Amino acid sequence: MSSGFALLLMLATLGFFGYIGWQAGRERQFDRDYFLSARGTQPWQVIGLSLFASGMGIWLLFSPSEVGYYAGFYDVFAYALSAATPFLLLARLGPMVRERLPGGVTLADYVRTRLGRQMQVYVGCIAVLYMFTFLFAEFTAIGKALHVLAGVEPIIPILAVAVVTAAYTAYGGLPASLGTDRIQAWFIIWLLLVVALLMLGEGPRDLWDRAAAFNPEDDWSIGSITFTSTETLKSGLALLIAITAGEMFSQGNWQRTWASRDDDALRRGAFLAAGLCFVAVLVMGFLGTVVAGDGAVEDPSAAFFYLLAGYPALLLAFFVVLGVALVCSSVDTLQNAIVASISQDLSNQRLTLAQARQVSLLLILPAIWLALEMQAASVFAIFLFADLLATATVLPVLLSLWDRVVPQAALVGAIAGLLSVVAYGAATADVATGVGYLTSPTNDWGLANLGVFLSALVGSGVVTVGGSLVLASEDRYIK
Repeated sequence: MSSGFALLLMLATLGFFGYIGWQAGRERQFDRDYFLSARGTQPWQVIGLSLFASGMGIWLLFSPSEVGYYAGFYDVFAYALSAATPFLLLARLGPMVRERLPGGVTLADYVRTRLGRQMQVYVGCIAVLYMFTFLFAEFTAIGKALHVLAGVEPIIPILAVAVVTAAYTAYGGLPASLGTDRIQAWFIIWLLLVVALLMLGEGPRDLWDRAAAFNPEDDWSIGSITFTSTETLKSGLALLIAITAGEMFSQGNWQRTWASRDDDALRRGAFLAAGLCFVAVLVMGFLGTVVAGDGAVEDPSAAFFYLLAGYPALLLAFFVVLGVALVCSSVDTLQNAIVASISQDLSNQRLTLAQARQVSLLLILPAIWLALEMQAASVFAIFLFADLLATATVLPVLLSLWDRVVPQAALVGAIAGLLSVVAYGAATADVATGVGYLTSPTNDWGLANLGVFLSALVGSGVVTVGGSLVLASEDRYIK
């Protein structure tokens, strides 16, 4: 496919989504609250499609196949399950949070009511950092995708996607994101069906045989679908913990919690998103094992694209549209969600609607710079860093649903989660290794390190619960 045709197709797709976002934003006059929450307006179908589209960024074309390429069956299944579990938790926890705070916008809003302003700021910072990492990782991925597919310089799609999504998100807020999500979700569903038909056209049996192949050359065999070592089981469990915890800090999910028409709409929408995400990630991860079965490749993070070699340009055009739909569906959600966290949590609701819109536009500059600087990095590795921060904080936050949790203990517990990672590294190797795990929580195989993520999760939970019980007892003693 020529780069000129790919650029034209990309711009046409972006223009279409930009128009949809603009239309959604001009449907009605709205205030700051509606800009950030679209409170109580959305039926379950819209919520489900929006959660699915927001969750399925362009990472879908990179990370699952990379995981499948490196690790095989256990990690593929765990990755698919971890794509679904955040929405299953949302179906359970979302109504509980809504009941306690009907007028909320972010998770940190709720945290303030239970754990105080300090914990709100801490959770808000974690959420912003997590989502911002997601944001520039998506920019990184769209630049890489268009470069691999058509030789387009990465800066062009990065700039185009950033400008268009920031424009309609700044104009229409969450309603614009919800409006585009519906269309993007159907784009993604139908285009993924095209992917499945293309691959199955080669013969399901042939695909399975390739995925199950053992390739001794260059010691390459770990990506086989039949490869089920203890190490990949551990990394699969680590992925389940990491991604589930990380997605609990995606404020886009929590915004849709309050945007839901009622609790039933939230539950049904979350179940729909969980099912769609599980299937999508499972299929893409399986294709990564097919690439591994064919033998070692130069760039494992782009494993899926090796399957497209030899396809005619017209078919490759589908993947350009799919890539743009995927990146827009997640980027517009992330932009609006970051603005919600900054204006609601970090600024303590002092930002006006106009200022919130300005923040939406300013966000793209550092994200673009980081995306260009991180081109050589694995998208999967970027996500793992953000997931670790979330893993160390998720239990102190969720335990706040337990009436006996004390705010001071929750804050100390969240910090203790990160310190537990350093302690784990020091116990198994040395302090330098432990510190290194904070930015690179992987094992010797480059897979997610179960010990690292478990130490963050368990350490934070134990300190939160233990500290709460001690402080509660001291309080009763003083009284």
